[in-house]
Amino acid sequence: MGAGALTKDFPDKKSMLMYFLRGSKRYFAAAMVSSCVLAALELINPRVIGITVDSVIGEEPFDLPLAVRSMIDRIGGRDYLRSHLYVIALFVVCCAFLNGISRILYRTGATKGAETLLRTMRNDLYTHIIRLPFSWHAAHQTGDIIQRCTSDVETIKKFISEQFVVLLRMLVWIVFSVIFMWRIHTGLTVIVLFFLPVIITNSLIFHKHIAARFRVSDEEEGRLSAIAQENLTGVRVVRAFGKERYERKRFETQSGRLHAADIRLGQLFVTFWSVSSFLSRFQMFLILLIGAVFCVRGSLTSGHYLEFIGYNAMISWPVRMLGRIISEMSKAGVSIERIRYIMNAGEESALYGEDEDFPAGDITFSHVSFSFTGEGRVLDDVSFTVRQGETLGILGATGSGKSTLMYLMTRLYDLDDDAQKTDEKNMAGQPLRSGIITVGGKDIRQIPRHAVRRRIGMVLQEPYLFSRTLEENLTIAKRDADKKTIRNAVKTAALKETIDHFTHGYDTLVGERGVTLSGGQKQRTAIAQMLIREPDIMIFDDSLSAVDAETDLQIRNALLENAGRATVILISHRLTTLMHADHIIVLDKGRIAEEGTHETLLKRQGIYHRIYELQTAGASE
Repeated sequence: MGAGALTKDFPDKKSMLMYFLRGSKRYFAAAMVSSCVLAALELINPRVIGITVDSVIGEEPFDLPLAVRSMIDRIGGRDYLRSHLYVIALFVVCCAFLNGISRILYRTGATKGAETLLRTMRNDLYTHIIRLPFSWHAAHQTGDIIQRCTSDVETIKKFISEQFVVLLRMLVWIVFSVIFMWRIHTGLTVIVLFFLPVIITNSLIFHKHIAARFRVSDEEEGRLSAIAQENLTGVRVVRAFGKERYERKRFETQSGRLHAADIRLGQLFVTFWSVSSFLSRFQMFLILLIGAVFCVRGSLTSGHYLEFIGYNAMISWPVRMLGRIISEMSKAGVSIERIRYIMNAGEESALYGEDEDFPAGDITFSHVSFSFTGEGRVLDDVSFTVRQGETLGILGATGSGKSTLMYLMTRLYDLDDDAQKTDEKNMAGQPLRSGIITVGGKDIRQIPRHAVRRRIGMVLQEPYLFSRTLEENLTIAKRDADKKTIRNAVKTAALKETIDHFTHGYDTLVGERGVTLSGGQKQRTAIAQMLIREPDIMIFDDSLSAVDAETDLQIRNALLENAGRATVILISHRLTTLMHADHIIVLDKGRIAEEGTHETLLKRQGIYHRIYELQTAGASE
């Protein structure tokens, strides 16, 4: 990620999960304790049924702890309970009441823990994502990132709140049920224990396959989200080129892939639950049949038979649920890994040096070479100087590296700090990023990024406006801007007449990405937005391409009057925009082919002169 990159560096899934759980552990702990109390109360019921049938209604001796037998004797013993069965019913009702309270506490703790976990994950993920470097965002699809932050986060929350917190309760159920069953009848318990490893083995085999299929399904869903996001944000382009049918077909194709992946995943679930249910039902059938035989032969009492069936039914659910937990754990594991990929991405370093101030002075590019990959140079040994307060014009064909210069200037991309390393990287087929950029004699990498971006304003050819009011978009970088500053910026950007024609003026909603505005209106809004910030360096990256020549001239004249001591860099294909600049450079295939003033460049009869003749001839025609 480059020098100074930050990262949380989670070495495994567990470490990241514990990091996210930092605010919700107490809620989940309370839920687990309540769940164990709930399990203990539920374990009492089969025992009460067995004692009632054998020792209250029947004549078997009480198989109870000494303290409980003493309490029964004090209230009148077997005869009293036999004639007052409502006492046992009242005891069962009290257990049910405590059961209900425990269930409420369990659900409350699980819900609070789940929602706290969800909020923590969303906040941490979003905070981390907005700190990731521009290069990371350029390499990843927005739809896939959104899918990871929504669907994957929800999968993890669901597993923790619905499966993980009941795990201890299930273990309590299984362990104590087996102990109680063993005391009732060893032979029947052996049959139960024989099926336990079979059911668990089936779950483990299923676990090996579910993770792979869920990953495929999750990735296909991410691709579908990316297509939907691209089409919704680019709806104007889709409509303009009549590509609705093509994009619909593309969406349906990807939807079909997701559908097929989900079907394969569903088939695996159906197979697992069918086998699991068969094994569980078959085990219960054997217990019912063999237990009945033992009852007929007299080796098992009726009460113990009913009690054993109750515990066996009780153990059947957690054993089957264990398989569900394993399957959900597979899905959650995939989701955790996908989120860990984002969280382990290196954040954009806030500082590369200690100086918080942005220096005043000349801008110098010294032997700057840059490539996104190791295959070709976007910039090749570029050197030039822009004097403080001057206007620099940059001309070049598409792909000549004009915008890359500005990305380096605003530290959206950084140069390496060691020229020898960059040469080695380029030889190894890695990106080349060498050279130095200075402002006022200070290496721009020694200036904090926030200071660079606060003092350098850049207007792009395709500006992004948020789905808010016009005034909120104008003041997005400076919320405390006064009305006078806003009005002056709007006037300079030739936007005043446009706003005056809007029914709601500055309160007009511009729609998502400024869809309700024309290209020229969006560009002028972005220019005004940048002027309100009053930066030291103003960069216009072909940001006047969508306005007519008259408006272009009006804006440029206003900028000359209002720029003050600001350094202005104009990137354009239109020579009328550049011809009055103090200095002009012409880029060709990443190198500076020509530089000078408008007059000197015309005399050289080079690229600049040829473009000038083409544009003036076109204007004459």
